[in-house]
Amino acid sequence: MNKTFKLTFALFLLLVLALTWLEATEPEPVNWSPSYVAKDKIPLGSFVFFESWKKSTSSEIEEIKIPPYEFFMQDSLPQGTYFFLNHYIAFDDDELNNLLEWVGKGNSAFISADYLSMNLLDTLDLGINEFISNKDFTSRPKFNLVNPELKSAESYKFDHDIEAIFFSKIDTARHTVLGVANLEEEEVTSKEQKINFIKAPFGNGQFLLHTSPQAFSNYFLLSENNHEYAEKVLAYIDDNGQILWDGYYKSGKTFYSSPLYILLNRRSLKWAYYFVIIAGVLFIIFEGKRKQRPIPVVNPQKNQTYEYTQTIADLYLEQKQYKELATKKIELFLEYIRLHYRIPTQEINEQFYLDLSSRAGKTPEEAKELFNRINQIKSRAQISKEEFLVLSRAINEFKDIKDGKRRNTT
Repeated sequence: MNKTFKLTFALFLLLVLALTWLEATEPEPVNWSPSYVAKDKIPLGSFVFFESWKKSTSSEIEEIKIPPYEFFMQDSLPQGTYFFLNHYIAFDDDELNNLLEWVGKGNSAFISADYLSMNLLDTLDLGINEFISNKDFTSRPKFNLVNPELKSAESYKFDHDIEAIFFSKIDTARHTVLGVANLEEEEVTSKEQKINFIKAPFGNGQFLLHTSPQAFSNYFLLSENNHEYAEKVLAYIDDNGQILWDGYYKSGKTFYSSPLYILLNRRSLKWAYYFVIIAGVLFIIFEGKRKQRPIPVVNPQKNQTYEYTQTIADLYLEQKQYKELATKKIELFLEYIRLHYRIPTQEINEQFYLDLSSRAGKTPEEAKELFNRINQIKSRAQISKEEFLVLSRAINEFKDIKDGKRRNTT
């Protein structure tokens, strides 16, 4: 890893640390995600509404956390109002049929959502649409009720851009308009009311349909006197029956099953977690490469034949076994002739001397003289040290060896 690469990596790591620190210390942004969960305290949660309603109503509020289809499959069903509050409500056909049957028996269904189930709208002969400002792209509606006893002198404003949904089609012979929602400038320039709250009778019961769920959010209720609007809307719900709060159709999570929720729900812990992941990825990229293990240096085994031979020779010398040393020397010399000069040594005759002298670069007389000395040593039972040394020197000179090593004759 060269110096330039190390410097570049250090600058990159410093940049990542700086960005992580800036992001972690930046103020927490407001979460405007639609939730409407009873325990959510974000702007579009319904914690304030749910807790205030529980304390102010004489009716029992039961939170239903299972799908309506499963709830309606029970043997005995309570009488009262099924309260739906969410960004969207989408019933399947079987679920809607069960709900219609229950409402037809004298119960009520309050549904406040931006987007209502199409099969429900078709059943009640309704249509919805979105209205957009003629002035700019802002969409901050103001809510009010139609009943003179409930209508406020000033509309209740939602001071944040939201989707402004209204009923574009109703059956005026059967449906009762309860509330309207207009954009701020349109309330002055146009007399046409945008209907956002109606009552639709069905059988012996009724549907209360509301297209502005933001009116029950924490942000709206905690602004000025907007809580009065929610109180007036709830006046259309029978206070004597049981309230069934839908806890299933919610855009937000009613509970968190992920073990990372604690980490990701806190800004500092979340960025610490991200930094660990980034550091791990960088480690894999720069340090996770396969590295070649060092190959140990294996020295070849040293040829110690000469040293071994020297040791054995010294042993014989110490024991004064000169004849045995001479015999070994002669045998090795004959083996040398057979391997080096390719001459058989079974018969020592004139032809042998001629072949040996020609290949060894000696005269036949020198070869014959050496073998005469060898035959003399072989014929004797014992020899002296001097005789052995003379024989050994003669063999070495014939092989051009001096001090145990062959002389370079080239």
